[in-house]
Amino acid sequence: MARDRGFRVEHFGRVDGIPQLALTRRTAGPRPRIYLSAGIHGDEPAPPLALLDLLEAGCFDERATWFICPLLNPAGFVARTRGNGAGLDLNRDYRHRLSAEIQAHTRWLNAQPNFDLALCLHEDWESEGFYLYEITAQPHPVLARAIVHAVAAVCPIEAATTIDGRDVTEPGIIHPAADPHLRDQWPESIYLHAHHTPLGYTLETPSSRPLAQRIAAQRLAITTALAGAFTPDASPSSVSPPPRTPPRP
Repeated sequence: MARDRGFRVEHFGRVDGIPQLALTRRTAGPRPRIYLSAGIHGDEPAPPLALLDLLEAGCFDERATWFICPLLNPAGFVARTRGNGAGLDLNRDYRHRLSAEIQAHTRWLNAQPNFDLALCLHEDWESEGFYLYEITAQPHPVLARAIVHAVAAVCPIEAATTIDGRDVTEPGIIHPAADPHLRDQWPESIYLHAHHTPLGYTLETPSSRPLAQRIAAQRLAITTALAGAFTPDASPSSVSPPPRTPPRP
């Protein structure tokens, strides 16, 4: 399907015979460079299925240059487990890079240009509603409020005031500390902010809701974020990208 829609398909890694895929589609001229990833936790099926739906619908068109990693943990996805085949949580492995999956992924990332916007798609088995993490160099929310407002039409917004030990700054919105040196274990979003993008979102749908509802919420969150990225006064392109520094060992 990706090839039919003009994407180059790369196999940057392979786990248990299943490839880790990167889908890239470059558009001539000045366009936002947008990165999306899913499936780093194998028990979170809505994100990769939402990407599949959007790919089929032609969402990833000539408006941008696209970089998509639709299934970062193929062994976990097949086994329906959060971790990889060795039980490692891949979304805590971006600092020390112990796993073959994250070693391969970061090698691929380091061969790409900086991104204007990154969307990391997730689910949360503990939550009752949708929420997101926004990491930005801006002193105020960039796209977070628009995303939450749009998703509220199809999925409840998480009402908790503390999520995973972090304070909720507005309903459904968390602004975590973006300094990677404050953490021993890095999720993908922190690695991306440190080396690849000034603006990133982790989108979390509640695993307790029906799968179709979660897919709809992911789709709406993604398309709302993209609409904001293509609006001149809200474009992440106006934010200076971070310096391209080599990853720490």
